[in-house]
Amino acid sequence: MSRVAVVTDSTAYLPEGLAASYGVQVVPLHVVLGGISGQENVDLSPADVAAALTERRVHVTTSRPTPAELADAYRASRANQVVSVHLSGKLSGTSDSARLAAQAVAAEGIEVVVVDSGSVAMGVGFPVLAAAEEAAAGGRLAEVEAAAVAAARDTTTLFYVDTLEHLRRGGRLGATSALVGAALGVKPLLRVDGGEIKLLEKVRTFSKAVARLVEVSAEAAGERPVDVVVHHLAAPERADQLAQDLRAALPEVRSLRTSELGAVVGAHVGPGCLGVVLWAH
Repeated sequence: MSRVAVVTDSTAYLPEGLAASYGVQVVPLHVVLGGISGQENVDLSPADVAAALTERRVHVTTSRPTPAELADAYRASRANQVVSVHLSGKLSGTSDSARLAAQAVAAEGIEVVVVDSGSVAMGVGFPVLAAAEEAAAGGRLAEVEAAAVAAARDTTTLFYVDTLEHLRRGGRLGATSALVGAALGVKPLLRVDGGEIKLLEKVRTFSKAVARLVEVSAEAAGERPVDVVVHHLAAPERADQLAQDLRAALPEVRSLRTSELGAVVGAHVGPGCLGVVLWAH
């Protein structure tokens, strides 16, 4: 019971096997497809939400885990100290649920520190991995928390969507930005900045969008070594090609993986989305 445990939510989208190998507890968010509710990556897959959005007849909504679900994860960690790392509080109430859960388990002798990553997908995942590595090395609670915070600071999250309509409907992007993105078939590039999704720039074609993703990623990396994850929703061939382009363009790549987005983020970005998350350290 002396070790520090790490808990996160399902929107971290860690590549397969990494959560288990580090002993990270993952708490699912909830997705509602056409009135039917399920847990992300448990009851509902990326393919389920991609099909629902493609049909355009099924309403898709998402919701945070309950404080009780997070409290159960803290107990299941079998640790008396926990660092709980979650997606941006400006995009979801998950961190709020985590803070309520922390209060609930405090009386049981479990101390929980909540870290708002200010990001999503591997923008959450890289801070989780940094925290887990520090914990595995015997780090104390403050050191594990600091590792997550530092990784969040050093992570860049970029993505491309075929349309901004899903983000607009989900309330994650202003209506004006959505209209600008839709105008004249413009292809939008976005960035998570200050915990919010912001329009980075607009290009005219998909090929130019991918080229700019690579260029902006290289600018963000500079000369620093980076770990990279390429995300996608229902677009594995696009993701594989983007990964190849990034490997050729970035000066020093420590690791490069692809990981499909789950149902929660997928519901807001739509099929065809491509994302690049870089951790420079």
